[in-house]
Amino acid sequence: MGKAKLFKFFKSLKTRIFCIVMIAGILPCVILHCGILERYISNAVSVRTNEVQTQVKIIADHLLTYNYLFDNTNEVVNAELSQLSNLYDGRVLIIDGNLKIIKDTYAVSEGKTIISEDIVKCFKDGVAANSLKGKEYIEIIVPIEEKLADSSRIVGVMLTSVSTDSIISSYEYIQSRAYLLEMCALVVIFGMAFFLSRKLLKPFEQITDAINEVKNGFTDEEINVRNYTETERIGDAFNQMLGRMKVLDDSRQEFVSNVSHELKTPLASMKVLADSLITQEDVPVELYREFMTDIAAEIDRENKIITDLLSLVKMTRTSEDMNVETMDINSILELLLKRLGPIAARAGVKIIFESRRPVSAEVDEVKLTLALSNLVENAIKYNIENGWVKVVLDADHQCFTIEVSDSGIGIPEESIEHIYERFYRVDKSHSREIGGTGLGLAITRNAVLMHRGSINVSSVEGVGTVFTVKIPLTYIA
Repeated sequence: MGKAKLFKFFKSLKTRIFCIVMIAGILPCVILHCGILERYISNAVSVRTNEVQTQVKIIADHLLTYNYLFDNTNEVVNAELSQLSNLYDGRVLIIDGNLKIIKDTYAVSEGKTIISEDIVKCFKDGVAANSLKGKEYIEIIVPIEEKLADSSRIVGVMLTSVSTDSIISSYEYIQSRAYLLEMCALVVIFGMAFFLSRKLLKPFEQITDAINEVKNGFTDEEINVRNYTETERIGDAFNQMLGRMKVLDDSRQEFVSNVSHELKTPLASMKVLADSLITQEDVPVELYREFMTDIAAEIDRENKIITDLLSLVKMTRTSEDMNVETMDINSILELLLKRLGPIAARAGVKIIFESRRPVSAEVDEVKLTLALSNLVENAIKYNIENGWVKVVLDADHQCFTIEVSDSGIGIPEESIEHIYERFYRVDKSHSREIGGTGLGLAITRNAVLMHRGSINVSSVEGVGTVFTVKIPLTYIA
């Protein structure tokens, strides 16, 4: 398995859940094994040591009672020593004050002298001692202490070696059973981990399948997986996105339909005019000039629609072709209004510009100029005779505001929410009469949004309209 496949395998949520469940199940088994089973030997040795020490101390008292250190032929004591040796499968040594072994239950070291640090220490301190020699046997040393009137003295030592074979055997038996139980537990844990990893992730797989169905175009139904809060949230988010996609698709189809209609209308007019000229013989020059003038007007209209369409395509909120520079907004507006002055003069509309303070901001001059031109030009076109258009520039420490108000015909209340839609016209006949394409406000809105700004409108039919554009002084990429 390659590194990429291995990384993908461990990145899978199913694999991670499986591993977590396995670890959560195995960890207690390991803790029990190490914490209990491994401590069994030490606990068993401790119990065995205490048990033997008790019996050894009793026998040590009998050694003094029967004066065994001076006469080791006492049958009662020898029987007790043999019984102790046989009971624990061990060996007992009786050592007198001269470090001489006077009794060996194995009968191999009697009469010999034993030199041992533990025995010498026991003679000196009179304290019993025990130690585990490897894992084979326990060595227990108990002093034989003679009580005097006001003191006591150590007259001998009893060294007992106790075999740990029975403890080891018990440990091995328990360990084998523990391994068997651990293997059974491992199989059960593996099965639970496999089952839970599949069970818990099944709703997510259902969501994936449903998304693939939508992606492949087999269905456009909403996802409804309510097993978990997480799947419910994912489903709701996807359904919202799907709804947005449907709206965008409907908008796209409507846009294509509108574009087709708007582009075909001038062509149809030119076709009718051209056919009229072709079918007539000896067309008068005046009629010919009139028809050609109409054809030229339709061509200009077609060109206007295409130009606005290209501008709209470029005005997207995700566009990265913003050419942002620090510009003098006052100068931009003054130049813009100067250029639109002749149009306003022909329409008999007065333009008023009010700048409340100098404003510099980071903007795309071309896009901002196009957006504001559309607002002011609309205010001029849809105005009344001897009307006015007022442009007010203001700013605070974060944003600058441009307010374009007019004394025009106004916008019906039911149409305000649609004015930014492409090709939407409030008064189609009047719009065609003055040459509107229905794209100007859509272009303006997109240009403002590209600057991370906002645009609002308020209007009263027959009184006038006010557009308010608010754009940050510093461009936020």
